[in-house]
Amino acid sequence: MASGWFWRRKSTRKLVVDGTEIEKLVEDKEAFSSYVEHKFEELDRDHDGKLSVRELQPVVADIGAALGLPAVGSSPDSDHIYTEVLSEFTHGKQEKVSKSEFKEVLSDILLGVAAGLKRDPIVILRIDGADLREFVESPRFETEAVAIFSGVESSGSTLRTCLTAGLGQITVENGMPPASDAWVSSNVVEPALQSFSIDVLEMAASQEAFLDHFKKLLSEIVQHLQKRPVIVAHSENTFDGSGIRRLLANNFELGKLLDEAWKDLPKDRHHKVSTEFLRIALDKMAASADLPPFGAVSQVDDVVNEASKMVNADEGKLVNEEEFQQLMKEILGCIMLQLEGNPIFVSSNSVVHETLNSPSTLLPPSMAIPQVG
Repeated sequence: MASGWFWRRKSTRKLVVDGTEIEKLVEDKEAFSSYVEHKFEELDRDHDGKLSVRELQPVVADIGAALGLPAVGSSPDSDHIYTEVLSEFTHGKQEKVSKSEFKEVLSDILLGVAAGLKRDPIVILRIDGADLREFVESPRFETEAVAIFSGVESSGSTLRTCLTAGLGQITVENGMPPASDAWVSSNVVEPALQSFSIDVLEMAASQEAFLDHFKKLLSEIVQHLQKRPVIVAHSENTFDGSGIRRLLANNFELGKLLDEAWKDLPKDRHHKVSTEFLRIALDKMAASADLPPFGAVSQVDDVVNEASKMVNADEGKLVNEEEFQQLMKEILGCIMLQLEGNPIFVSSNSVVHETLNSPSTLLPPSMAIPQVG
């Protein structure tokens, strides 16, 4: 899922982003009203008591970032989500948004994000070399190092090549930040490799040489991490269709979601909707179906695209409300069956390079988030 908004401290080297602080903020009516008042005044540049589409753009951008979407204009597949979020504020047709409308929509969006984080928390790890040192000194190190060397294409390879490939097999669970990250590579891995001579790094790799120098390399990395700890955001999720099955079995919730999705879609003069907008409707229902926003997980996007093709949802024909609801149920059913047959597991480790230098246009200063790169 997306990068987390709020942190809840669990230990000195581990934080959990679980949406708790979002819920507390929204559910405290006095605090949330005060917060909305402050943010509304901050966004209302012309001080006319309403927010224009332009004045809402910073909020929409913040929400997109929280969902893990690329910046506006960088991906046609995700730009429509930004459009839909903006449409939530303007109800698809208003040019100006009142304070009460802003508060209502912002509350719904924040609670939706909180629910997603509660379901799939993001763990923030401070990797300072302690866990990696423990791994290197443990009895299991040699066994795992042998297995790593066996899995590396070592025939005719230099020791440098095998050591670098081996680092890619050491995970955050062992205390190693992602070696593929550009910052980690240039500030941790390369300086550690420079502790070896060129002659050593260019020698032909053997298991004995690999085991000896791999241990030394990891010990060098431990020293670098002690001086410059690395912050890593870890998240994982399995999309197996179970959330869709629960939703389809709850007729009341399903009907309510379909009604809300239909209400906000653009319609022609005959009160019909083009099937091209079905993906927007699916995005509105995604959280309740345990699905990621379209554009966030490419493997799930492929399943959604295939399901849309199976029910001919991409033909752009016009449908009435009853036909819309039937098509949405068919799309959800197709996605569910595909995910049940082939669940999609997503795990990511993103290095947090720096903290935001300027206050967010959406979040309270006391809840400023790190910039995940």
